[in-house]
Amino acid sequence: MDQRDEQEFAEYFAARRDSVRRTAYMLCGDWHRADDLAQTAFVALHRKWRKIRDRSATDAYVRKTLVRASIDESRRPWRRERQTETMPERAVESEHLDDRVATRQDLLAGLRKVPPKQRAVLVLRYFEGLDVAAVAATLGCSEGNVKSQTARGLANLRVVLEEVEAHG
Repeated sequence: MDQRDEQEFAEYFAARRDSVRRTAYMLCGDWHRADDLAQTAFVALHRKWRKIRDRSATDAYVRKTLVRASIDESRRPWRRERQTETMPERAVESEHLDDRVATRQDLLAGLRKVPPKQRAVLVLRYFEGLDVAAVAATLGCSEGNVKSQTARGLANLRVVLEEVEAHG
C-alpha cells in the first residue's frame, strides 16, 4: 500500500473504530471478544483496502466481516462452553423502570442467549438500523431468511427476557 492508501485507511479506522467495537460487543456480549472481532474485521479490511474501489461500501464490508467472524467463532465448541459460564443472571436492578421494560443489561444478557445468526440479524436490524435488504446482503442470504430469523430472534429474546423478569 502506498502512503496515501495508508493515510486513508488510518483515517477510516480512527473514525469507525468505536462504532465497530460497539457492534462487535452487541454480537458477542464481551468487550475482550469484541476487541478481537473488531481487530479481525479491520485486519481483513486493511488487506483489501487497495482493491476497494467504492469507498462507500467500506462500512458494509467491515460489517459483513465482523458478523461472519462472530458467527464462525460462536460455532467453536470451546466458545459455547465458556460463554455459558460468564453470563450474568441479572446484571442491573432498577427501581425506576416499569417491570415490563428490559434494562440495557437485561437486553444484552438476553441477546447473548439468542442463537448467533438470530443475534446477528437483530443487531444489524435494530442496533445498526439496517433494512432487510442490507442485512441480507451483509449475511449473504435471502430477504425472506432475514425476516424469518428476525421473527425467531425476537421470539427467543422475548422468552429470555420473560425468564429474567420472572427470576428478577
